[in-house]
Amino acid sequence: MERRLITILAADVVGYSALMQRDEAGTFERLKADRRDLIEPKVREFRGHIFKLMGDGFLAEFASVADAVECAVALQQDMLLRNTERASEARIDLRIGINLGDVIIDGDDRQGDGVNIAARLEGIARSGGICISAKVHKEIRGKLALKFEDLGEISLKNIAKPLRAFHISQDGPVAEEDTKAADDEIPSVVILPFTNIGGEPDQQYLSDGISEDIITELSRFHSIRVIARNSAFRFRGLAVDLAEVRRRLGVRYIVEGSLRKIGDRLRINAQLIDATSGSHLWAERFDCALQDVFSLQDQVVTTIASTVEGRAAAAGAKQTQRKPTSQWASYDYFLRGREFAWQYREEEALPFFLRAIEMDPDFAPAHAWCAIALVGCYWFDGKAETLENAQKRAQRALSLDSSDALSHQAMGFVLLHSKQHRLAGMHFERARRLNPADVGIMTDHANWLRYGGRPEEALEILDAAMLRDPYPPVWYWDVRGCALFDLKRYEEAINAFQNMPPERFFIPASLAAAYAMAGQIRRAQEEANLAQRLKPDLSISDIAAFSPYANETLLAPFLQGLRIAGFPES
Repeated sequence: MERRLITILAADVVGYSALMQRDEAGTFERLKADRRDLIEPKVREFRGHIFKLMGDGFLAEFASVADAVECAVALQQDMLLRNTERASEARIDLRIGINLGDVIIDGDDRQGDGVNIAARLEGIARSGGICISAKVHKEIRGKLALKFEDLGEISLKNIAKPLRAFHISQDGPVAEEDTKAADDEIPSVVILPFTNIGGEPDQQYLSDGISEDIITELSRFHSIRVIARNSAFRFRGLAVDLAEVRRRLGVRYIVEGSLRKIGDRLRINAQLIDATSGSHLWAERFDCALQDVFSLQDQVVTTIASTVEGRAAAAGAKQTQRKPTSQWASYDYFLRGREFAWQYREEEALPFFLRAIEMDPDFAPAHAWCAIALVGCYWFDGKAETLENAQKRAQRALSLDSSDALSHQAMGFVLLHSKQHRLAGMHFERARRLNPADVGIMTDHANWLRYGGRPEEALEILDAAMLRDPYPPVWYWDVRGCALFDLKRYEEAINAFQNMPPERFFIPASLAAAYAMAGQIRRAQEEANLAQRLKPDLSISDIAAFSPYANETLLAPFLQGLRIAGFPES
């Protein structure tokens, strides 16, 4: 049995099944032409060899790791150019995985974990993206002027041990002088929610809200990997074992602390810990008046950044600090509203956002969250004026801060429900460029994709979001369940919907449709009864009215499921 250490490149077409369903003959001819005119010549150019074709994908081997990576980058760049001449529904996008490993030589074929890992990495790569193993990253860093995103240790299907992976940044090559910064391992940090030690349970929103805003501000440093809010907040109220936090989140640094509100003053005690050794890098106490809370947040962010990343990050901190409002009371109302909004309690959140805006009309995040909450209210009242008010709030947020990801996310959310799909997509894509680490934005972008008839692409983004945040926001499961439903994967959709709190009518309604299409009629009827108890007189026409699919035919299977479950037509 011959073995050899070689680099394997695995690639396939994103959403191939959907492309074939839309235009089987055209898709076949386009892919055939791409293989003949681009893929095969490009692999030969970089001294590679395609040893297996698999319908919409292929496997290639390279003697040089650098050749394999340069080939992948060139393929993606050239494919992007070819797609500019095609209609959006006719695009052919590749995703690529690359691994360096020991493989078994079996005639013209190649077998073993070295091949399997490359294929699994390809499966988690983004559309138009390249995912590489740590072995490949180690070989090429300092040799190729590329940027890398550290995905941490991930578990791959049918691969025994978790392995570390990197994504080659969509931003493209970096200048030669910046290569050293790109080569260094990206430091990772989690901000555990500060403990509320004020003795007042109703002040929990305050410690949670300030913790969340520190996470958001620190996430603006692209050279630090910051764990998302929902994963960090899984440890709230628990006796924290630092080794367990490190193991579960894959982080190097941990920030923990406490917050106390005393009259009109705040005190934060915080400490930064190196999770690999358990040693304390610093511990500080921050005191301020309530109206200076943003200055306090800046101090915490700058201290973390300067310690974790070095003086360069600390200098850059001054450029990324944002003072959303100078009014403490406005910020307090905003935090209360956001706490309700995170729980799908938009009707309760809305008065707090409106009060925050009343006290500070120039508070952009309050306008943005108000727009999002109004869309949630629209699901219940179905009034056109509710959606109109939501758009006004989102427009106001953008007019106050057009470079804020949250403002673009809010506008995308409103435009989607107004069925202005093209404009909504522009805002979601802008939001992702401004804050690529935000799992909530990734989820909303995926939602836009599946409403536009692209559920497979939506799932790819959702899978990437799950890698970034194993405990995503609650609406993630709604979007995932709907994308799986659209793909007729009804049992998986049911499993996703079951992660949602059942108090909102659209969750049991979604479960009813999924159970019905899966043939579980009794369970479907039970969920339908629950949905109608939560929202009396709920009908199929109601649900169709606020489901913003780009094409009504995409909604038909869901409505059919509702009919089978026993919902009235109107």
